[in-house]
Amino acid sequence: MVQYTIPQSPDLIITVPGKDSAKARDKAMDRLMELMDAGQLPTELEEGFGPQQLIEVKEPTSEISSGEDAITQAVQVLSNLATLKLKVQESRTEALEIRQAVDVLFSDDSVTEEEISRLKEGFKVLKNFAQANLRYQEARSKAEEARQILDRALKSPDQ
Repeated sequence: MVQYTIPQSPDLIITVPGKDSAKARDKAMDRLMELMDAGQLPTELEEGFGPQQLIEVKEPTSEISSGEDAITQAVQVLSNLATLKLKVQESRTEALEIRQAVDVLFSDDSVTEEEISRLKEGFKVLKNFAQANLRYQEARSKAEEARQILDRALKSPDQ
């Protein structure tokens, strides 16, 4: 269903089946002419008024859909947090081992070429863990709001 009105009488709503199209506008125009012929139109239309001058009346976007969008977004934020948490957990142990090995660079103890090679390879793991951990911390703060949105949406109306 599509609804139209006219600028001269915005409180008049003409509803016709279908979507906004030339055919629907013609039907609305026919209905408008019927109202004029029956003397039910509270205003006079100027000469040359046509279907293209009809104004489509759109329903305001409901708060329900924006609420549903907020819920969808909240779930996505929480899903992202879950993924990041797993990534951080999976690399934490190895990253902490590599971090301890870094201390050897600051000691006076001698190190082998093999130890340095392992360290250099481990820097990638350390970097990936540190970046994932930062993203996780940022996502966690954003997820607090998402959790509150879901809590409000899940709250029973009688609570």
